[in-house]
Amino acid sequence: MDVAGVLAAVAIAHFLVAVSPGPAFLVVVRSSVARTRLAGLCTAVGLAAGSTLWAVAALFGLQALFAAVPWIYSVLKLAGATYLVWIGISLWRNAGVPIRETDYPAGGAGLLAALRLGLVTQLANPKAAIFFGSIFVTMLPADPALATTVLLLLNVFLLECGWYGGLAASFSTGPVQRSYKRAKVWIDRAAGATLGAFGVKLAADR
Repeated sequence: MDVAGVLAAVAIAHFLVAVSPGPAFLVVVRSSVARTRLAGLCTAVGLAAGSTLWAVAALFGLQALFAAVPWIYSVLKLAGATYLVWIGISLWRNAGVPIRETDYPAGGAGLLAALRLGLVTQLANPKAAIFFGSIFVTMLPADPALATTVLLLLNVFLLECGWYGGLAASFSTGPVQRSYKRAKVWIDRAAGATLGAFGVKLAADR
């Protein structure tokens, strides 16, 4: 398979996983409807950066390390699960708090917080390294050229930026944000419960 074919195959497999509803979907949507479009876009960039870091780790053999030393994977998975549960509990507890009191800090600090939310949420799932490792082993040559590796990582980053950035743009429109404000308590509780469930599932999965 040539370089273009490899990139296309990886992109298709990655896209099918990215569009599946999960913690990343929830955090970028909530950042967009509860904050601003720019905050949602920063969360999207953080998510893309997190996936790219897992892809880099997979290229350097993290999947093989997990197989050789399973407790490292277990520790990372438990830490990620704890973070997701914590986010879920925070959303549930603050569901009744007006948005102005739970908003990000103004200016650059708020955008950095949004970016960090996306990054840490994506890094909370070490299964991403196993996913990338699996498709890289299947589709990449044993010793890929540097240019291929760079294009592959850029492909991962841009695909996630495009998908989650599109979600941010879609959910940060005025009508959607007004609907969110009217139903904030129930939406935040549903999002909190779902994120908590994702965390529990991550911890329980073998």
